[in-house]
Amino acid sequence: MRSLLASPLGFLIGLSLGALGGGGSILAVPALVYAAGQSPKEATTTSLVLVAMSALLGIVPHWRAGRVRFAPGLLFGLAGVGGSLLGSHWNRSVDQDVLLLAFSGLMLVAAWAMWRRNRPVAPTSAPRSVGAAAVTVTQVHLDPATVVKVLLAGSGVGLLTGFFGVGGGFVIVPALVLALRFSMAEAVGTSLLVITINAAIALSSRLDAGAIDWGTVIPFTVASLGGVLAGGRLAGKVDSSVLQKWFVWLLVAVAVYTATRSALALT
Repeated sequence: MRSLLASPLGFLIGLSLGALGGGGSILAVPALVYAAGQSPKEATTTSLVLVAMSALLGIVPHWRAGRVRFAPGLLFGLAGVGGSLLGSHWNRSVDQDVLLLAFSGLMLVAAWAMWRRNRPVAPTSAPRSVGAAAVTVTQVHLDPATVVKVLLAGSGVGLLTGFFGVGGGFVIVPALVLALRFSMAEAVGTSLLVITINAAIALSSRLDAGAIDWGTVIPFTVASLGGVLAGGRLAGKVDSSVLQKWFVWLLVAVAVYTATRSALALT
């Protein structure tokens, strides 16, 4: 019953994933702990199930709108497999509050970098038609230098995903925008593919830590899927620069909340 009453928070988590491509998992953990009554260990595992399923469904509207770059996304996601496993291993020996406090600083750095880049840039792109709408696609040439850049960035994101037990969309989107010069809409759509891969790998290394509470997963996931669909439609209607500003403020808000909670727990 407590899980059912808390499940509307799943809609907000899905909305974050669908519209912004991230933030869902870091919002899911406190929601599952404080609203659904799960332990932090249970909440971490449940959140990865929730985020993986929501991100997988969330890819569909972005794919139909031409906002998912599968080749760079698959390369980015597969590059994070080793890092995700290594990060999950390191996670077991480090205090989680220390990790979250450090990561809140990283989120603030990412927000600052994206805020500075929130200005019109003329990308090398070519319009193509998807359905009835024309979509501008950023051209990414997978030359050796770009492949190395994607491998390094993907490995780093995978390490952070495994280290903190979250989907990592709030890191993936800035990485795609800043490293590969994706548009915000493309970065959001492609990040869902990367999130699915990273969450599945991280979850596979955590299944031995405890059983999945399906009584909590199911209502949260159903509500989250509705939020993902609504968020995907919102991403196609809102100007990318406005969406980027929203994402920056989301990063700042989550970073401040995470830092405050971690600092209080440590003291």
